[in-house]
Amino acid sequence: MSAERYVILGLARPRAEWFRAVGRWATAAALPAEFLKCVSVEELRARLLSGRTHSAVLLDGGMAGVDRDLVEAARDAGCVVLVVDDAGNHDWIGLGAAAVLPSTLTRESLLDALAGHAAMVGRGASAPVGGSDPGADLTARRGVVVAVLGPGGTGTSTVAAALAQGLGNDRGASGEVVLADLALHAEQAMLHDVRDVVPGIQELVEAHRSGRPSEEEVRALTFAVVERRYHLLLGLRRARYWSTLRPPSVEAAMSSLRAAFSAVVCDVTADLESEDDGGSADVEERNLLARAAVRSADVVLVVGRPGVKGLHALVRVLGDVAGVGVPADRIVPVVNEGPRHPRARSEVTAALADLAVPAMGGGRTVAPVFLPSRRVEEAVRDAVALPAPLPALLAGACSAVLAQTGPAAEPAPPVLQRVAVGSLGTWVGGGGAAAGETA
Repeated sequence: MSAERYVILGLARPRAEWFRAVGRWATAAALPAEFLKCVSVEELRARLLSGRTHSAVLLDGGMAGVDRDLVEAARDAGCVVLVVDDAGNHDWIGLGAAAVLPSTLTRESLLDALAGHAAMVGRGASAPVGGSDPGADLTARRGVVVAVLGPGGTGTSTVAAALAQGLGNDRGASGEVVLADLALHAEQAMLHDVRDVVPGIQELVEAHRSGRPSEEEVRALTFAVVERRYHLLLGLRRARYWSTLRPPSVEAAMSSLRAAFSAVVCDVTADLESEDDGGSADVEERNLLARAAVRSADVVLVVGRPGVKGLHALVRVLGDVAGVGVPADRIVPVVNEGPRHPRARSEVTAALADLAVPAMGGGRTVAPVFLPSRRVEEAVRDAVALPAPLPALLAGACSAVLAQTGPAAEPAPPVLQRVAVGSLGTWVGGGGAAAGETA
């Protein structure tokens, strides 16, 4: 046998005829390939992470668990994805597959697909450092994204609704703006008196696991708030349901929202901690919605309240947002129920500038927006438009930032980082402590 051959991972439903045929071709050397059969999605993922180089992944398109996330995992491991599917219910090419093959698979058609998309590997080869080019998402970005967050009890959800109303009024047509509830403890359904709990963000993300819904289908997952001239996307029904969301599908859902609406206002939780910050991958996945919204936002509004405690909490969140990589000129502090007297406002502005610059690593935000106290509670209770001038002030602040900075660049995909020698410690023996540690 040649020193180079295709190394193929396979996953299919039990007793699939084409699956057995590929195994026979590989065993009889009719196919220059090593065919590794997987019995579950979990085994396939484990093999992808093993460090061994694989040429391609051959997937059964009708099997449960074969979706966008699995295709993305294979592409990240440097594998070409070939899907066997006759149903045609999913756009596998749009999901990242290189080719779609019929279930009446022949040796010649499989060889053609491998020759056109995959590469042979030598024996003992290991997986290359770095992933493949993600490029599966071809949806053009059109809508403006504004993330609204702040410490608890500052009125963040109300500010997000007022901003969506203001942007809806500016665009002159109902339905061009969507308010997406991406908070961990979602409350926009209660604030809008939406009696239904579905559809919402979970259904939107799930729709992107196995396809790309049209703009009409995306809009159908939202509720029209006619009095305020925007649409509402409901959030998680329970905070613990964050574990059902996967990063590739969430990114695709955000892209679809930008394509379906001219403005996307995201109400998110002010918790942006990542695995790099605390060493926990679960924490980063729990904060997935907030991090995805903030990293892709054209403008970020950070809501706080006046006073010593209010300014302290506001500065803390400003530092967290800057730590995610958002430029300072795209961050707008919002002081809810701010003081009315000009002298008091100037004192808050000066204190905020002095405290925020070191917290943000030297960056300086734009001037804060002061929202006067208004009877918002009655408007929420009666489900009517929020009172002026709150919507106009917030929409004007966002428009001013966009006029100066323009649309934000797409966030760069994560890359592998080189580990410095000795930075992780050294084992001195079985059961011994690492170098630099005390026993």
